[in-house]
Amino acid sequence: MSVRRLTTDFVVSPQISVQDITAIRDAGFKTIICNRPDGEEPGQPSAQSIGEAAAAAGLSFIAIPVGAGQAPSSDAIIETQEAINTLPGPIFAYCRSGNRSAQLWGAATQG
Repeated sequence: MSVRRLTTDFVVSPQISVQDITAIRDAGFKTIICNRPDGEEPGQPSAQSIGEAAAAAGLSFIAIPVGAGQAPSSDAIIETQEAINTLPGPIFAYCRSGNRSAQLWGAATQG
């Protein structure tokens, strides 16, 4: 699993699997954010399956999907701001490559 640390409390990653949840928890993360819409490619785990595994591991989970090649919507930015401000950290966010998660974090934390 390849992660990119944006701050001490926020990292981004490419797509994860249900099997990665234990390692994410054991690395100290408390919340997982999914920024990838379901069904982008065959075999991709659903946000629901990741969310259920996260809950079973005692982690918070939220899905804030952003389509490939799209700028984050104002709603997605607000939801990310609320997640950062209210859900326990550190936070682990993922999408297909990690780029959308990083862009969303940047938009949610600027200014």
